[in-house]
Amino acid sequence: MTAIQYFWQHPLAEQVREEGRIQDRQEMTLCILEWRGIPVPDSVRERVMACTGLDRLQTWAQRAVHATEAAELFADE
Repeated sequence: MTAIQYFWQHPLAEQVREEGRIQDRQEMTLCILEWRGIPVPDSVRERVMACTGLDRLQTWAQRAVHATEAAELFADE
């Protein structure tokens, strides 16, 4: 008898969920800056969208809440 593999438990499904979390966090970081009226240069947008580390993106999102300019996301890096 073969084991039943449910899609949501499959490694591919987990990869898709992880990619979704990364994309959501990238977009949220940029949205926070935009909602606050802070201009987002292309260089900042590209760096945020290229990042795939959830912890780093979380840090940048938190910094976006208090930043006065977009480059402050990358302070201490």
